[in-house]
Amino acid sequence: MQGKIMKGIAGFYYVHVAGSGVYECKAKGIFRKDGVKPLVGDNVEMEITHEKDMEGNIIRVLPRKNELVRPAVANIDQALVVFAVTKPKPHFNLLDRFLVMMETKGIPAVLCFNKADIAADPEIAGLKEVYESCGYPLLFTSAKEEENIDRLKELLRGKTTAIAGPSGVGKSSLINLLQSGVKMETGSISRKIERGKHTTRHSELIMLGERSYIMDTPGFSSLYVGDMEKEDLKYCFPEFAPCEGKCRFNGCSHIHEPGCAVKEAVVEGKIHQIRYDDYVMMYRELQERKRY
Repeated sequence: MQGKIMKGIAGFYYVHVAGSGVYECKAKGIFRKDGVKPLVGDNVEMEITHEKDMEGNIIRVLPRKNELVRPAVANIDQALVVFAVTKPKPHFNLLDRFLVMMETKGIPAVLCFNKADIAADPEIAGLKEVYESCGYPLLFTSAKEEENIDRLKELLRGKTTAIAGPSGVGKSSLINLLQSGVKMETGSISRKIERGKHTTRHSELIMLGERSYIMDTPGFSSLYVGDMEKEDLKYCFPEFAPCEGKCRFNGCSHIHEPGCAVKEAVVEGKIHQIRYDDYVMMYRELQERKRY
């Protein structure tokens, strides 16, 4: 029998099997021997040990499309990066680190700015100016007014989406709205894995509809850019792509060299200064890390 791990707590894994419900499973000892740890989002094969109590053992983790280390999750189709338009104002450097992390993993990102109902028009216009040229789907929502929630649901349909962003931006409110109208089967999932009853919250998949999941990842709120070469960072800024091959020097870092097409694009307003400044900051961090 195959299913998807929705949650893992203290050595128990809660596996959703389509049409059957959620089974409480343990991982067979072979995983420890092979150094494999099942992750939330994993597709697995399992054997039933007690059908009545819906218990079983995970016997195999199926090949992963991708995985993240922090948080430890697998098989993400896309990331929903949520920041507030205001209260709190966006921390651009943190936001760009989220986007860079997703680029390094090859995970498409949807950029969502919440609390649009309490924002002034210039604040919204300013965010559009920074991020519209980056190529990410850009959405302004209001969880309070339920503004643009249908559009958000459409972007999430049929995919496993990790939600990421700092605290206080309305991620939980958005998740609650996205779950509205869920089928009874999803309700039984929530009861089985006792969502919300644990003082320590864990990464968890929440079923939104058929083949549509959102991954709630507490602690997925601060990142550093690591485990990459500084020379690869420029490829994580999609708006740099049109400048590829147009710099005077091959291997241009887009920082010190003359005749740099990226720096020219910044001056011309094709690349926003905020994005470029964050690129330079991250590049120098990576450069410094290599020295030690």
